[in-house]
Amino acid sequence: MQRALVVRGVLCGALAGLFMFVFARILSEPQIQKAINYESGRDAAQALLDKAAGLPAESVEPEIFSRTIQADVGMGVGMIAFGMAMGALFAVVYTICLGRVGNLAPRSLALLVAAGGFLGIYLVPFLKYPANPPAIGHAETIRQRTVLYLVMVLASVLFLALAVWLGQWLKPRFGNWNASLLAAAAFVVAIGVVMALLPSFGELAGNRQYGNFATETSQPLVNRNGAIVYPGFPADVLFNFRLYSVAGQLLLWSAIGLLFAPMAQRVLLPPGRAGTVGARV
Repeated sequence: MQRALVVRGVLCGALAGLFMFVFARILSEPQIQKAINYESGRDAAQALLDKAAGLPAESVEPEIFSRTIQADVGMGVGMIAFGMAMGALFAVVYTICLGRVGNLAPRSLALLVAAGGFLGIYLVPFLKYPANPPAIGHAETIRQRTVLYLVMVLASVLFLALAVWLGQWLKPRFGNWNASLLAAAAFVVAIGVVMALLPSFGELAGNRQYGNFATETSQPLVNRNGAIVYPGFPADVLFNFRLYSVAGQLLLWSAIGLLFAPMAQRVLLPPGRAGTVGARV
């Protein structure tokens, strides 16, 4: 049974990844292109400033893959593979939760696990470290930013799992509704402490040379006289990119949950079988 569910989870994840790719190709890709255009213009302006100051020009590394390949093949393969990985993870969590989180119908449990995946794996970490398009972020802080983001994801998933356990533990004493509220409050407090303790990207040691800012968003480029020669990163591009990033992840997890729900129903409750699934698997 577990294998059948995992296989279906991977299939649902692949389809959900395809849906997310179509969404991203239509809405997110134009924002990425605008960010790349901004970065190219800023680099050209910086090169002129360096030339005027007598500094040597930095070498430009050629692109290994064209933008067309990146936007179509690269993005498509990457998102489908990511969807398959999330679908497999979703199915594993689903099998663990069967019979352990109350007497839920297979379809209802699928939607709840999908909601938990979106919340724990993406949305909560996004609140601390939101997604950034190209031209935002410095090469010298890539490793630190990656580690911090992974710490945020792990903390979010761990505390979400503990909140589910806490809700089940409190349910006999306080009832399902009150226990759920108490568990949710505990999750918010715990993850809030983690967010407060983790530094913002702008506070990293590698960013002190750029000024005292909370993020790595590109600031206006100025010359030696303090005059702005190139604007900061466009706020509307940043907003749209982050909005579509959240929407794309919501689409992914919603599709996984909605596609997996009827499949799980057929596996766990085949036609002619009465009752609900309460046995542990």
